Amino acid sequence: MFAWLIAAQGKGQFILRLEDTDKTREVSGADQHIMDSLKWLGLQWDEGPFYQSQRLSLYKQWAEKLIDSGRAYPDPFSEAEVNEFRTNAKADKKPFLFRDFRPKNPAVWDGKQPLRLKSDPKEYKWHDAVMGDMSSSSEAIDDFVLIKSDGYPTYNFAHIVDDHLMAITHVVRSQEFVASVPRFLNLYEALGLDPPTMATLPYVLGPDGKKKLSKRDGAKDVLDYARDGFLPDSLFNFLVTLGWNDGTTQEIFSRQEVLDKFDIGRVQRSGAKFDEQRLIWMNGHYIRHLSLDDLLGLVKNYWPPEAAEFDDDYKRAVLSLVQERLKFFGELPELTKFFFTDLDVDLGLMKLNKKLVAVDKTTLHQLLQQSRTTLESSDFSLSDLTTKLNQLLSDSSQSPAVLFSLIRLATTWAPASPGLAESLAVLGKETTLRRLDKSLKSL
Repeated sequence: MFAWLIAAQGKGQFILRLEDTDKTREVSGADQHIMDSLKWLGLQWDEGPFYQSQRLSLYKQWAEKLIDSGRAYPDPFSEAEVNEFRTNAKADKKPFLFRDFRPKNPAVWDGKQPLRLKSDPKEYKWHDAVMGDMSSSSEAIDDFVLIKSDGYPTYNFAHIVDDHLMAITHVVRSQEFVASVPRFLNLYEALGLDPPTMATLPYVLGPDGKKKLSKRDGAKDVLDYARDGFLPDSLFNFLVTLGWNDGTTQEIFSRQEVLDKFDIGRVQRSGAKFDEQRLIWMNGHYIRHLSLDDLLGLVKNYWPPEAAEFDDDYKRAVLSLVQERLKFFGELPELTKFFFTDLDVDLGLMKLNKKLVAVDKTTLHQLLQQSRTTLESSDFSLSDLTTKLNQLLSDSSQSPAVLFSLIRLATTWAPASPGLAESLAVLGKETTLRRLDKSLKSL
């Protein structure tokens, strides 16, 4: 997302490059999944997708340049031999560095053996757009694999070649790559290339703020949020403010505001806690600011099955009542099912209301009968229902917490519902009276 913002701000190109050179870890369909996720978030790429697995001849050409300049050599050692080197170094209480075991007279590379960079150990200092000035010692430099024995380049090699060929100006990476930057700089020098601007992002932390967010913390896939009925603008806003702020307390930003204000230098250096409750609140904000017509179009696949028999005018009326409370579209069935079908009478819901529990069953039955009689005389316009309900309050000498809660339960049998008069007006007279009769019988 930050790379997209940098490209958009600089009127440059946002490039989609699929780094698929580790065939042992490749997941079928992952490329399409990445593209679907980016499209849904509105992060449209300008060039690509480029598959590194389709660019092998380019990497081989650049590998040959390193061989010709004496900066790359074939690795003759088996995995068992390398493990033995590592074990011996540990026994000697020394860090394992492959450069300490370079072959003295390397063979000609035939493509069947891994090709390694012949590193030039040195200290490095560089400026990171997020982390600031950074440095490393020569111990951070080692001979790493450029091309594996299967003919595919490593990420460490391929991305540097591609960044040069694609004229990349900014590379935004996660924190786990910091330790590799000195090696990257060493390779840039070996190839005679200028490195792009690097921006290292801190980790997104789990809800406890102590460790990197993981699936164990309930972390979801981007498209899971799409399926649950979150809005892409909401997730965009949430993610961009997870690691960046404009120096104010503002939380809700339009995309244009983010484009106008975003500065990679204002991305925080410490990890940001992933607070899904904040995302849910933010998504509710975006939903409340949608027009009813737009909302109706967006939720067409989220209604409870029973809603299929009802027209758009009725659904629009229902939405007008629940829009203020709807935090994501996946909540729609739970919030609206009682508008489309009679729910089972659940007297246990009455026991959850302390005010109703304090009233004996005979009195509740009388109140409900009185309510039915009064409501039967209503034309079920919102204004008349409001008048009739206020009349009931006066006639019954009951509190709204008792009377209105009783009528609400008896006409919905839902744990929660919108305003009583508004709900009854949408349900209509016939449905309301039928449900009251059913509840009276149950009481």
